[in-house]
Amino acid sequence: MSKAVSRLKAMKKVVDKIQHTSKLRTDIPAGMASAGPPLGPMLGQRTINIATFCKDFNTKTQHYKEGIPLPCRVSVNPDRSYELTIHKPPVTYYLKQAAGLVRGAMEPGREICGKITLKHVYEIAIIKSEDPPLSVFSLEQICNMIIGIAHSCGIEVVKDLDPKEYGDFLNERKVVVENQKKELQEKREAKLLRTV
Repeated sequence: MSKAVSRLKAMKKVVDKIQHTSKLRTDIPAGMASAGPPLGPMLGQRTINIATFCKDFNTKTQHYKEGIPLPCRVSVNPDRSYELTIHKPPVTYYLKQAAGLVRGAMEPGREICGKITLKHVYEIAIIKSEDPPLSVFSLEQICNMIIGIAHSCGIEVVKDLDPKEYGDFLNERKVVVENQKKELQEKREAKLLRTV
């Protein structure tokens, strides 16, 4: 029995020294970190104190509007402490806010769900240039990246935008979105009928 106990102690020493080499990368809504899934299990796997992490994250993000998705990087040290890096909200969030949209296009290459100006792109690029991963890029490169993301979301980038025309466009777009939602609902119901 003493050999088994000594082996368990040796195994425990090995387990305590495990170092997580990969960072935890996740999006957490500002001010809404909680111990429940999906965040709680991810932190638990890395032996991070969940309550302390949630409190720390919520205090660091209290200056943001509640619910804004924030990309986070968490690196765990061998002594179970952690380093939390919080980035600015994703580019898609800023693009949808600038265009006044709730969601992007269902078929980005074939339909336009919104429009933004080059000034919007420039302002978003200035905000995103503060993020550590993008700090090595020039402002022009970040703007080109944002334009590419806008196209993949179905948002058109224009030089000038008339508010009245854009308001009419958004009203027409609401009808299209409602039709798309009805089609999706019909497909779901048809799929349910086939499986029953």
